[in-house]
Amino acid sequence: MRGLHGLRGLVRVEVLTDKPELRFKPGETLYPEGNSTGLTIATAAPVEDGPGWRIGFREIADRTAAERLRDTYLEIIVDRSADLEPGAAYWHEVIGTEVRDTTGRVMGSVADIYRVAGAEVFVVRGGPFGEFDVPAVKDILRVFAPERGEIVVDEAVLDLEGPPVDAPLPKPRRRARWSRHGKGRPADAPGDAPGDVPEEPPVDGGGGAPRPPVTDDPD
Repeated sequence: MRGLHGLRGLVRVEVLTDKPELRFKPGETLYPEGNSTGLTIATAAPVEDGPGWRIGFREIADRTAAERLRDTYLEIIVDRSADLEPGAAYWHEVIGTEVRDTTGRVMGSVADIYRVAGAEVFVVRGGPFGEFDVPAVKDILRVFAPERGEIVVDEAVLDLEGPPVDAPLPKPRRRARWSRHGKGRPADAPGDAPGDVPEEPPVDGGGGAPRPPVTDDPD
């Protein structure tokens, strides 16, 4: 539950189900996480101007009572065999599953799951690469079997051993400045110290000898 609406106990929920029209039908019972006492849906509709659904419960009469549900997961009892397609799993079944690459190397375990534009992304932690994301797509998931504690990913596609995409570029070496007084003059000029990096001298627009310095003193 993400927020409240009005004074009559309506709540706004973030949708984590693929079937909100079925889950949020009036008369269905939702259970606050870790609580065996259910809440009966009285009204439910998608939020008109944003994400999520707005739900009213028969047992929640005012804003004060609804406040106790803030940031609570709401669950429903389902028949797993009838509810899921073959090869699918619920999020809570995926979290904690060990993740390996195609060579058998352990890369961590699924610590969290989130959605981006309808696609699910697994957050993997606890392995040699630290925390990284695994999009749940066929090009990356080679084996997806959380029921037996097994997820295998294509490490070549993830490219976790490559340099970070936002790694800073190496700083260029500063070139020595050239002056007519001998500091930083070209390497082939007499008096240069070994290792000096030459720089092109300034272009004299007149084509002749350097002009004398300009001062504020009158002629």
